[in-house]
This record gives sequence, C-alpha cells and structure tokens, in this order.
Amino acid sequence: MNTLSIVTPCYNEEAGIEECYEAVRNVMESDLSDLTYEHIFIDNCSHDRTVDKLRAIAARDRRVKIIVNARNFGPARSPYHAFLQTSGDAMVPVLADLQTPPGLIPEMVERWRRGAKAVIAVRRSSQEKPFWRLTRAAFYFLMKKLSRVEQIPNFMGYGLYDRCVIDAMRKLNEPEPYFRGLVMEIGFERATIEYDQPPRRRGRSSYNFFSLADFALLGLSTYSRAPLRLMTLLGFSVSMLSFLAGVVYLVVKLLFWYSLPVGVAPVLIAIFLLGSIQLFALGVLGEYIGLLLNYSRQFPLVIEKERINFD
Repeated sequence: MNTLSIVTPCYNEEAGIEECYEAVRNVMESDLSDLTYEHIFIDNCSHDRTVDKLRAIAARDRRVKIIVNARNFGPARSPYHAFLQTSGDAMVPVLADLQTPPGLIPEMVERWRRGAKAVIAVRRSSQEKPFWRLTRAAFYFLMKKLSRVEQIPNFMGYGLYDRCVIDAMRKLNEPEPYFRGLVMEIGFERATIEYDQPPRRRGRSSYNFFSLADFALLGLSTYSRAPLRLMTLLGFSVSMLSFLAGVVYLVVKLLFWYSLPVGVAPVLIAIFLLGSIQLFALGVLGEYIGLLLNYSRQFPLVIEKERINFD
C-alpha cells in the first residue's frame, strides 16, 4: 500500500490548525482510503498556542508528526526542511489556512497514478486585493522573461511530488531554497491542474510587503543572471552617453566660448546619476554575494527543538 505524506508549515496558526487537520483527515479517509498517510506539521517558532494544539492532535492520532523549530527560519527554509523529512511515496504541501484546498488531493493522486512525477496546481483565481494581484503578475512576468529555467505563473508550490523528486532535492545544497523554481529545474514528467484559491478561513497572514519582496529577490537571484548583465549593459551605456555628452559639450563650448557658462548643474546631475547607478549595482551584487555566502557556510536549513511521533 502506498503512503502519502502531507506537510503543513505553521506560524501562529492556533485559530485554524484543528480545521486543517480535520480537512486533510476527511479527504484521506473518505476519498483515499486505499492509501496510508502521515501528516507532518512543522512549527516555525509560533508565539501562540499552535504547538499546544498540535501536541493534543498528535496524542490522539499517531499519523500526525510534529517538528518544532528552535527559532523562526523563514517561510522558505522551514517548509523545505519538512519536505525532506517525509517518508511517503509522494508528498503534498497543504497550508494551514486552507488556501491550498485539500479537496484537490484525490485528483492529484489520480494524475500521479497515471505516471506524473510532479502534479502542479496552478492558481486560476483568488480574492486578493488588486495591488497584490498586479504585483504578483509583474513578478511572474519578470521571472518568466528573465529566468534560465521555465517558470509557471501563479504556481505557488502547491501540488503532489513523487519520491524521486524529493530524493533529488535531498542531494542538493540549497541553503535558501526557492521551491517552485527547484520543481521546474529538477524536471521529470509533469501534469498541471487548476484551482480557485479560497479566502483564508482563520487568523491572519504573516506575510507582508517586505517578506514577499525578499522572496521575489530570492527567486530572481537564484534563477536569473539578468540583473548582473543588466548592470554591465547599463554601466557601458551610461559611460558612452557620458563620453558623447562630454564631446558635445566641448564642441559647443569651443564654438560659443563666451556665451556658454560652465555652471555646476550638469556636473551635479552627472554625479547624482552615476552615484545612483553605482548604488543600485552594489545592491544587486550584494544579493548574489549574500547567496554565495549562504552556500559556503553550509548552515542547516533549520535547527530542530523537538520532534513528536517520528519514532
């Protein structure tokens, strides 16, 4: 009998964690009773009663396994660590807020049984605000145009992944994993399904503009060298424009020596323009250097404080 691993990352999810557990259990026991399953919750150092509620669930259901992190290791590293701890023949990540509906799991399993090694769930619609929708659309457009690896718009990481995909990830050294990019980079046979993202049922999201921007920069710096090349081209273009502007200014000055004052405005404008380009270039370089530093340190994805039901 095949085993399915469900992974749910948690951070301050006490309001909806019980509902998440029940939703997964109902789907697995009613629609997929021919499969055994484990449900792994990884808590990213919550400050509410999330862990206490998880302990109570794990005490009555041995299929529930818990990893408690020693501190908050971010929204990328913590779930990825849990993915690598799974023991099933396939793995499905399910968010605690149920915006990745467990009702799709039977369809994913059916595609998996037909031979797909990765079943990608692409978000067809959502009820997020227009600002976030436009921001995400711009990000996906940039990633699709600039990435050296295929990127699927509105793919949030939800899906089913065969054991061979997880085993391939175990062999990688990814200190700052961009999961949806890794799925595309690893390859294997792939199927795609669409879903409408429901609104968050309980609690409030821990994501804000800065965390999402950090995630976007991680994806761009990991899967694209375009920002570095853009800095090279921009530096060359500005240098040529500055040289041509200097030649034109010299010719005009020689022709109109007494009527054209030297002034400081052109000099200041040039200094500020070049200075801003240099600062921007340093910021881009800093992103890549920081990524290289994380690779060289070989620090673990997370430090675990406790494990429950893994024996």
